[in-house]
Amino acid sequence: HTPGWPGDEFSIRLELRSLADVGLVGFPNAGKSTFLNCVSAARPKIGDYPFTTLRPNLGTVDIYETSFIIADIPGLIEGASEGAGLGLNFLKHISRTGHLLILLDPQNTEKLIEEQLSVLINELKTYDPSLLDKSIWIALNKRDTLDKETQNNFIDLINREITSLNLNIEQIIAISGFTGEETN
Repeated sequence: HTPGWPGDEFSIRLELRSLADVGLVGFPNAGKSTFLNCVSAARPKIGDYPFTTLRPNLGTVDIYETSFIIADIPGLIEGASEGAGLGLNFLKHISRTGHLLILLDPQNTEKLIEEQLSVLINELKTYDPSLLDKSIWIALNKRDTLDKETQNNFIDLINREITSLNLNIEQIIAISGFTGEETN
């Protein structure tokens, strides 16, 4: 036998980030968890109050012969990229997704649709400009609460904001995570 030698001792910090194909991005109460609940078997906590989701929830979506993972990222707020709330933690998860689905809430009483989009894009760009190189879709959520003319007006506002921000967006659609309209 040989005598043992003192071992090396050190501290290490490992950080686990969610890895998903699609990341849901939006303000608190935009309907991200409701959407995830509608399109997957995931059952995230859903509530009618801000910050119901405190950590990312993952759901698998099965379509035909393929599947992909969606991450319900907790709601972002203005200043998230500068450390407001838990924004930096949430933005780290967004950086580990392949595509982004931005959910906008027409029922948000604090920010207009175009302001929501502008703030969210600014937070993503401030945190990591390469996030805007991902495929981005925009969903006007809660269409079940809007008539057709109001939906079209909101989509026109979103299109104008996209143009002013010089964004490359894959598609804009009006959906309802609650009723499942246009979610497939």
